[in-house]
Amino acid sequence: MIRRIIGQIHLWTGVVLCMPFVLIGLTGSILVFEDELNKAFRADHRAIAGTARATGEIIAAARAVAPAGFVPVGYTAPMSPGGLALVRLSPGRRDSPGADMVRIRVDPVSLETIPEKSTGILRQIFFLHSTLLMKNREGRQLVGWLGLAMLVMGVSGLTNWWPRRGQWRGAFSISKQAHGFRLHREVHGAAGIWGLAVFVVVSLAGVSLAFPETARSVIDLVLPARDLRSRAAGLKVEPIAGRQPADIDEAIALARGTVLGAEPSFASLPARADQPFRIGLLRADQQRGAPAVAVLVDPWTRRVIEVLDPREYSIGEKILAWQHALHAGQALGWVWKLLVFLCGLLPLLFAVSGVTMWRLRRARSRSTIDVPDLILEEVNAARRAGE
Repeated sequence: MIRRIIGQIHLWTGVVLCMPFVLIGLTGSILVFEDELNKAFRADHRAIAGTARATGEIIAAARAVAPAGFVPVGYTAPMSPGGLALVRLSPGRRDSPGADMVRIRVDPVSLETIPEKSTGILRQIFFLHSTLLMKNREGRQLVGWLGLAMLVMGVSGLTNWWPRRGQWRGAFSISKQAHGFRLHREVHGAAGIWGLAVFVVVSLAGVSLAFPETARSVIDLVLPARDLRSRAAGLKVEPIAGRQPADIDEAIALARGTVLGAEPSFASLPARADQPFRIGLLRADQQRGAPAVAVLVDPWTRRVIEVLDPREYSIGEKILAWQHALHAGQALGWVWKLLVFLCGLLPLLFAVSGVTMWRLRRARSRSTIDVPDLILEEVNAARRAGE
């Protein structure tokens, strides 16, 4: 009885939500290779060999071509040698919503600028994946709830798949003789069980990103985890009258002096005079996308006021810090990247095989009902003829 109820939950959740599941999955697969696609779309840009300019110059080049009133809020270093840096600018004030930001790519050697259009196909794919094109907090939370529904599908699917005694070997494969309903069921089950672990990890990470505070609270119940986001955002510095604050290059130099051998990955610029720089550094043994060392620098006193090092995080904090990399297929090499890409294709496979099974089962049910009805009609007709 319980298994039947779970089966019905799995069926109708899949039927009702298959389209948004497919959209989120396919766009996620595309975004796994966002950097490679961005590079391919910019095939007309040829990186110039030479020494990269200072970060301050790169940010200034972006600001020079940005719309009037836009101020820089963030900097991301090139992903690889010969790549482009990314500068994010916000209108009027540095704490404006992310949907209002302008993104400009800059060649770190030539300072050539390449603005990214918010209507560009990859940006629209990103918004479709993260907010279903709503581009606000409500859209992000809606996608988070859909992620929870995907987790329900994963757990209920495992219950439906669970084989009976003596059928374990066949449950992991597709029989050569399978066709029709059986073929779709075996494809559905085999793909589901082989991809379940990655599917659950990626979906759970997506839910965590959509509801970061809730995720931290849940993790903290089992594994102590400080609210590092609020901690970093809440740090204040004291402006000093008559003194010029440090610029971004000075802040990066101070941060690198704290974590020797590390290279800058990103930088968040102060939104107000009482906020510090936040510099993200990656050690030589870390891949791009891994949790970075966050160094907070007071621009007025020119000193490091706090270092948030992932090596010193608690287990709960490490789990939270890795959610974005796990969801995006980053920092763990090409094997994980490929697995996350394939995971995004699973909702499409599940939708096709699941809906096909549903239709075939309905057709089979109708046929088994029609046969007794036909026999009964023939019996009644014979009786009437005898009368």
